[in-house]
Amino acid sequence: MSETNLINQKVVQKKLPKRLTKNKVIKSIFFACTLIGLVVLAILLFDIFSKGIPYLNLEFFTNFSSTTPSSAGIKGALIGTLWLMMTIAPISIILGVGTAIYMVEYAKENWLTKFIRVNISNLAGVPSVVFGLLGLTIFVRGAGFENLSLGKTVIAAALTMSLMILPIIIVASQEAIKAVPSSIREASLGLGGTKWQTIKNIVLPASIPGILTGTILALSRALGETAPLVVIGIPAILMKTPNSIFESFQALPMQIYNWAKLPQADFQNVSSAAIIVLLIILILMNSIAIYIRNKYQRKL
Repeated sequence: MSETNLINQKVVQKKLPKRLTKNKVIKSIFFACTLIGLVVLAILLFDIFSKGIPYLNLEFFTNFSSTTPSSAGIKGALIGTLWLMMTIAPISIILGVGTAIYMVEYAKENWLTKFIRVNISNLAGVPSVVFGLLGLTIFVRGAGFENLSLGKTVIAAALTMSLMILPIIIVASQEAIKAVPSSIREASLGLGGTKWQTIKNIVLPASIPGILTGTILALSRALGETAPLVVIGIPAILMKTPNSIFESFQALPMQIYNWAKLPQADFQNVSSAAIIVLLIILILMNSIAIYIRNKYQRKL
């Protein structure tokens, strides 16, 4: 008996209009959900750009923070944020990718490995304020040992933020490394390559697009987070810029948070201008990372 004879065409024709109607209703609901999100985003961006653009002038980038809205600037916060990102990136990428390589390529499959993986995944969902408390205790105060205390410095904040984004980088890197076909590894080992040569020359280049995607998301989260910086006590007003990672600094999220809670209406506009700068930095970071990712994808 042919397969078409097993289908009752009368029953199908009878149910077809109802199924098509149901499909249209579901499609409309999903479209409405998407539209609501886009409309809210558009309103938010319009409000921020309409308030902030008039304040984006040269003085805004060259002045330090001030109690007067007309003379307030983001020089200290912008340079401090760049210091923070330049410190977070190498720490989190080296530790995150290194951990992922060990967990996938070297660690044996046992209950301990599974336990560690589960806890790494769970850490990705822990609120950022918890990492702030951890950073305050360990890095800022040195866990009670004065000699280990780093104070409210760039390196203390970078280590705290790195702890926060490490689970994201590790999970994304693990999945990217696992996605490399095992046949490629076996071919490399079969040709006489060592384990490390296979990882360095075959596995890592093939998994870089996936690793970069996770890293982009993680660094973007670190750039916009305020709660850990508030908890570890990063100053909202500081009339100097850091010259090393062991000096105090300002950060854009802290500056925006401080201005946004002030009662004067003009500070809301200055805060919108700082948000625009933060958005532009995020877009630039993502664009560079996406370019690098696409470049590697074309080579594979």
